[in-house]
Amino acid sequence: MNSWLYSNDGYYANYKQIGKQGDFFTSVSISKFFGGAIANKIIKLIEKKKLPKNCSIIEIGAHHGYLLADVIQFIYTLNPHLLKTLNFTIIEKFDSLKEQQERYLKESFADAINLTHYKDISEIKCSSAFIFANEIFDAFACELVYKKNDKLLQAFVKDNTILFEETKDLNIIKHCKKYNITKGEICLDYKNFINNLTSSINNFYFLTFDYGDKYPRNDFSCRIYKEHETIPIFDENINLEKLYKNSDITYDVHFNYLKDLFEQNNCEVEFNTQANALIEFGIIELLNILRKNSDENTYFKETQKIKMLLEPTGMGDRFKILLIKK
Repeated sequence: MNSWLYSNDGYYANYKQIGKQGDFFTSVSISKFFGGAIANKIIKLIEKKKLPKNCSIIEIGAHHGYLLADVIQFIYTLNPHLLKTLNFTIIEKFDSLKEQQERYLKESFADAINLTHYKDISEIKCSSAFIFANEIFDAFACELVYKKNDKLLQAFVKDNTILFEETKDLNIIKHCKKYNITKGEICLDYKNFINNLTSSINNFYFLTFDYGDKYPRNDFSCRIYKEHETIPIFDENINLEKLYKNSDITYDVHFNYLKDLFEQNNCEVEFNTQANALIEFGIIELLNILRKNSDENTYFKETQKIKMLLEPTGMGDRFKILLIKK
């Protein structure tokens, strides 16, 4: 999976369109008010003096730069003076995406913001930050495992076919035993990422959105997205050779494992649904501001978009958040 997504010719190595013209949608591509709600949360934290006015606003994995741009635009709309004091940062390992992000944000804001790029979170040394990452953990490489006859089997790919063999990896065995995982996906690389994050910045809020739940499903959720078609990884008609590096591959995130890792690093952890979080961040307040300052048609269109973000049967409950405080 790591090679599929992140090798030099991997799926994410070059810019990919997201939305109608791409392989999948995200909350960012549905409504600018997704970023607006995050901006409103940042402003509230600053007003309550839980963050300083000169803190860093950091996005990890910004893709085109749309989400950070939406956050900046709403900060400018709601409290324009903050643009003079805040520092904006993107963590991006791929140069081609960095160039895309720099170009888009330059076109959007010219010299009105202070923007810095880093390849890794470990390069940042700042005292205070608000960090956000949309759908980052489901893009970490995972292992597929399942238990059969008291043996834990691990998936390997040979000749474009998925095969299972008894695992010899003691860390995988220990992890599955701790969380009672008998079938599904596990990712042990979260630990290094979280240790890196918590050791690089003294005080921060970290916000992440992803699909998944508190507890393991004990079933396979690994799937491929290609032109808005969802293909289960064990579909009998799947063509791995054709899809390899030419499509997105993902899985449901195990949030309790993430929660444990952050708490081991002396962080406070809040878990919630996307719907509840966006409402708490003030997305309805922002919609009411739009209603007072726009025509009825514009307000109606944005209301329909925001419904998609909040619907209990859709993205509202399917997506979860962690808000971490250190």
